[in-house]
Amino acid sequence: MGLRLGSIVDALGGELFGDRALIVNGLATLEAAGPTDLSFLSNVRYQNQLAGSRAACVIVGPQMQSAAVQRGCCIVSDQPYLYFARLTQYWKKNTEQPVLVLRHPSAVIDSQAFVHPSARIGALCVIERGARIGADTELKSRVTVGEGCLVGQRCLLHPGVVIGADGFGFAPHAGGWEKIEQLGAVRIGDDVEIGANTCIDRGALQDTVIEDGVKLDNLIQIGHNVRVGKNTAMAGCVGVAGSATIGANCTIGGGAIVLGHLVLADGVNISAATVVTRSIHKTGHYTGIFPIDDNAAWEKNAASLKQLHGLRDRIRSLEKKPRNEH
Repeated sequence: MGLRLGSIVDALGGELFGDRALIVNGLATLEAAGPTDLSFLSNVRYQNQLAGSRAACVIVGPQMQSAAVQRGCCIVSDQPYLYFARLTQYWKKNTEQPVLVLRHPSAVIDSQAFVHPSARIGALCVIERGARIGADTELKSRVTVGEGCLVGQRCLLHPGVVIGADGFGFAPHAGGWEKIEQLGAVRIGDDVEIGANTCIDRGALQDTVIEDGVKLDNLIQIGHNVRVGKNTAMAGCVGVAGSATIGANCTIGGGAIVLGHLVLADGVNISAATVVTRSIHKTGHYTGIFPIDDNAAWEKNAASLKQLHGLRDRIRSLEKKPRNEH
């Protein structure tokens, strides 16, 4: 199934240079696009790929309009990447077969749980006692929503997500561990997307909270009593330890770790693989990665790092001496 360019522009806006009746059958990158595909160019660094692209039509920004028109059919938008994102939504809505069964027969839903009639529950999902699932939310296969947990409206939970497993709480006793019962729940806001096999633990006493618009990638661990602010996004394999508070509109790169009880201000960006060991109270981009090197050089640098404390003390001592004693 394809879509006419005219119908796309009518729905999403933009200025079309070309035939409104032209039908495109797919979406593709500039390099991979064929003569019936619609593509996009959002970064001028890749403009050299534009002229050689076989795409039927390309979405571009105003600065690339002249080159795109010279190549052929194009749609000009002030924000081509955002336009493309909205196009994928429009494409899916208008080309995929509608879901006929809202609750898969293999799903297990407790009689004391509430699932909005418009929610879609996939195969082998489990929704436990007292859980609530909001309108137009979709749970893909094998999602578990634990007792008393809340998932808001228009959320998307990918396969294997676990909401409301026990937080990691144990008190040491006589060489062993005494379990601390996790009495809180998880509250997830509206328009949240959670990637495959991501786990969000229930709170020990208060709830773990994921606010509206948060986007979590695959294989993320969110510990108990964490709070994640609106529209924050985390890439795969991030770990957030218990009772951390992360502000709104933050980004956390893949494999990064945020230690427990720390606070990140709104608008903080953490680079991939960074370990956040202190609270960050100022908006900005933060990185804490020891650069990769061949092993022999890395070992020498690591050994030097161990001596930095002593070197610092020696420098301070020298700085305190009068100049004539140096």
